Amino acid sequence: MAVFTDGLLTPNDAFFVRYHLSAHPTRIAPATFRLRVRGKVNTALELSLADLKRLAPPVELTAVNQCSGNSRGYFNPRVNGGQLGHGAMGNARWTGIPVRALLGQSRPRKDARQVAFKGLDHGLLAGTPDFIKALDVDHALDGEVMLAWAMNGEDLPMLNGYPLRLIVPGYFGTYGVKHVDDLEVLDSVYTGFWMASAYRVADNPSHTVAPGTAPKKTIPIARFTIRSFITSLADNATIPAARETVVRGIAFDSGHGIREVTVSSDGGQTWRAATLGADSGRYGFGEWKFGFTPPARGSFTPLSRALNRIGESQPLEPLWNPAGYARYVVETVCVEAV
Repeated sequence: MAVFTDGLLTPNDAFFVRYHLSAHPTRIAPATFRLRVRGKVNTALELSLADLKRLAPPVELTAVNQCSGNSRGYFNPRVNGGQLGHGAMGNARWTGIPVRALLGQSRPRKDARQVAFKGLDHGLLAGTPDFIKALDVDHALDGEVMLAWAMNGEDLPMLNGYPLRLIVPGYFGTYGVKHVDDLEVLDSVYTGFWMASAYRVADNPSHTVAPGTAPKKTIPIARFTIRSFITSLADNATIPAARETVVRGIAFDSGHGIREVTVSSDGGQTWRAATLGADSGRYGFGEWKFGFTPPARGSFTPLSRALNRIGESQPLEPLWNPAGYARYVVETVCVEAV
């Protein structure tokens, strides 16, 4: 968590990496790379990286990329999958082209319904489904969904998607397709494995079920939940008793904006407002800080809780789902005052 205390933007060399398929590119020649736009369009496109950068003025957007399974290791009862802590997330300034500009050139037909995005990674075994994600056409045309070629002012690192990565602000990282080389406009809802079978949550307002049960109906995972973290204190850290320690942290949501962060040092019985600091835009991390003075020696468990502009907040008790997706709860850090 110290990485997130150092600054709002997560350095490229500290940004988490996640692949679904083991055969992914380790070298791509920019001169020969091509991006295709095809399917239910009036004009199919095949563009070099240079063509793409000339197609429209570049845009910049700062946004969090968070793995759907971020914090899965804290689910109880335990669930299958990578037992991740809180580090499968990062906040970057992305530079690229809106997908709307590409679709404006290719002109989707009137019956267009979704756009499927495919990257260059693939499975080692025949029959392994390619990693393909899909968005409704209207969503892809919103002007914020983009293909990024730069991350924090530098070319995308290879392990973070060089030369093009799909950025869907406010949506979980499963939509961040890397090494994108193919856009297919469809006249139906995409039914490939990574949309129709994988990355699905319960079709109810909380997208959760009772521990140990399975949802009866599911939908594709989509937007972030609201989250806040204490970043300046690690578990079991020591702080001075009867002296103020400035506790720092971050908060973010899916784009509505953080209205306030409150902190409790007595297990949630009382809450006090933290001071909001710099933020990196509606889709990025925002900073907060709080002065905490332990009244005496002993163990304390500071809590932080965010509230966004539409009234969403983190529950005190964690909610559960069998895939370990989209954890959101008031997180704790245990410290010792000495």
